[in-house]
Amino acid sequence: MEQKLRHVFRIFAADIDGTKSIKHALNKVKGISFSMSNAICTISGVDASKKAGLLTEDEIKKIESTMVDLSKFPKWMLNRRKDYDEGTDKHLLGVNLKLRKEFDVKKLKKIKSYRGMRHAAGLPVRGQRTKGHFRKSKKSLGVKRKKK
Repeated sequence: MEQKLRHVFRIFAADIDGTKSIKHALNKVKGISFSMSNAICTISGVDASKKAGLLTEDEIKKIESTMVDLSKFPKWMLNRRKDYDEGTDKHLLGVNLKLRKEFDVKKLKKIKSYRGMRHAAGLPVRGQRTKGHFRKSKKSLGVKRKKK
């Protein structure tokens, strides 16, 4: 029995390309890396090399339920270990990850930590040098030439 290939379908508010294998297609969901997508395929029991457009509805539901249930994943794979607010281990996906990251940056700015001040000024946060790079403001124009 031949299945029809679905070219695009949605999982966690992301458009998944049906022509790619499922382990590569799941990378489009924000918060899922290549190792996490491989683990999702292994835990849910779906063939990782199968085209994403050929998945049945049952397999898609298995994948989604695996993405929600974190008890089967090792702790080191999660992207929010020991959450600051709740103290639990989480793995955020999609819009939730984006919002949580914005709230973290706002919290750093509010308490006026070093990292928060660097975020507020638009400077690099993690110790990079700034002499040659990060020149995106109007103050740094490069070489000024004498007008003729």
